[in-house]
Amino acid sequence: MANKAISISLHVEGARETLAAFRRLPKDANNALRDRSLELAQALSTKVASAARSDSGQSALIAPTVKARRDRIPFIEAGGSTRVGRNRVPAYKVIFGSEFGARTLPQYRPHVGKGSYWMFKTVEANEAEIMSTWMKAAADIQREFESGG
Repeated sequence: MANKAISISLHVEGARETLAAFRRLPKDANNALRDRSLELAQALSTKVASAARSDSGQSALIAPTVKARRDRIPFIEAGGSTRVGRNRVPAYKVIFGSEFGARTLPQYRPHVGKGSYWMFKTVEANEAEIMSTWMKAAADIQREFESGG
């Protein structure tokens, strides 16, 4: 069974060029970038999980499933097959309704179209800060490895 989680990789302006430059550096540079990106993703996942806990009961069920993943760009995911709630349903059966609402299911709030109740809204609110921190970290790592560090 596939992992049915919502995954979010932040859109970073200039990331394609930065990652291309990292391909020419030693493997340790990419590992350093992955480690720094994981730190940023962990900070973001903490904020997203906090937003989930403060949003609604259904969203609060999803909070423990919000995880940072190790990648060269900050990356988080939530949901999956973890069983949550009193009825022990898989988190993926709750996450979409808690995040986007629903048109026909009365247990969820109204559908917000392209909007978001807690997850994407929190990511977008923190995107500029994470992006600038990531770009600075990438530049520092690149400079360190190009100078022979």
